[in-house]
Amino acid sequence: MTKNGKNDTNCAFFRVQGLGLNDLKAVIEIENSSFACPWSEQLFQEELKNPSSLCLKAVDENDELCGYIILRTIVDEVHLLNIATRPKSRKKGVAQKLIENAEQGFCCGKPLFLEVRISNKPALDLYKKLGFKQIYVRKRYYPDGEDAIVMEKDTCATAE
Repeated sequence: MTKNGKNDTNCAFFRVQGLGLNDLKAVIEIENSSFACPWSEQLFQEELKNPSSLCLKAVDENDELCGYIILRTIVDEVHLLNIATRPKSRKKGVAQKLIENAEQGFCCGKPLFLEVRISNKPALDLYKKLGFKQIYVRKRYYPDGEDAIVMEKDTCATAE
């Protein structure tokens, strides 16, 4: 997958391609339905403009946005900053395909890091299934005081 989304990945019911400014209305709807402390539209705009970031979306056969992922390279690491799936598309492999696409086309063997709420069991289960390992807990990381589990994946094995 290239950063500009030219090598779209066709799956059984969705494609992965580059996220753009025209997608922000749908992204904000998914963001607001997914998180207690959602990102602002401005944060998404900044990531879309950042040359160190990769912003991907998954769209279904009707070109409806069903999920997105935002990653950023920071020196020699990649950080998964945000990922969400619309409620009716959850548990269908959308987030997994977005992560796998990002690993193949953006991580280039660099370690991949993320933070996840300690209470977010579905996300924790997915990340563990994909090979992420818990490395520590950040106390009171989220604005509401909840702890975050910091996870890492060594993408060297998937960088071929």
